[in-house]
Amino acid sequence: MNQGITEAQFLDQYNPKDYDSPLMTVDIALFTLHESTLQILLVERGDHPHKGRWALPGGFIDLKSDTELHDTAKRKLREKTGVDVPLLEQVNTIGNARRDPRGWSVTALYMALVPHAPTAEFIETVKDARWWPIDEVRKLPLAFDHAELVHLARERLKNKTAYTVLPIHVLKQPFSLTQLQQAFELLMDATLEKKSFRRRILNAEILEEVGEGVPEGGRGRPTALYRPAKNSEQYLFTRVFGDAVSS
Repeated sequence: MNQGITEAQFLDQYNPKDYDSPLMTVDIALFTLHESTLQILLVERGDHPHKGRWALPGGFIDLKSDTELHDTAKRKLREKTGVDVPLLEQVNTIGNARRDPRGWSVTALYMALVPHAPTAEFIETVKDARWWPIDEVRKLPLAFDHAELVHLARERLKNKTAYTVLPIHVLKQPFSLTQLQQAFELLMDATLEKKSFRRRILNAEILEEVGEGVPEGGRGRPTALYRPAKNSEQYLFTRVFGDAVSS
């Protein structure tokens, strides 16, 4: 009992090592689009446990430099990939005694999106990191419980795309409406009706037209090109895309 002492005195004598503490990490699912496929960045583990297996980029919290979990996620993503992303959000928190052979472990899973770039452009140890098509990842023996983490992040990405403008984060600007629709379809794993999609996007006033041209990677005749309007990333559609898109 600590009756009769002040809170300052209690904290002065408190020792966090008197209690069991689990391992605490963050893992980041970084998505992009390339060659009409949804891809995710994986790094090859160079140390035990699970040395040689592919895993999501991530790592342990730095108690001295990280003031919150979001700081850890940003730091580890920058350390492992050299990337600073405009969108980084927490997907889930998973903890149990089975996921890591080193002991009871908790991880905070984050999701991020970036326009595609070859890993050689932002990762010095290219042989240790690469983009993987999401369908191929399902066949890999990933480290720890990262197969489950990839699935959780993929489902969040699919569901959130249905009512937000997440796809603008995987497109290089400027882009065409055709490219934007393809991004929506790939992230959602669904087919959208063209006229209805364009009507909803343009009526939402979330894009700024920047003229005509052939978008990067595009072919054929010049078309209208767009970039996101100010604060468009905060826009939420009142109806989800998908089954209701053609109504």
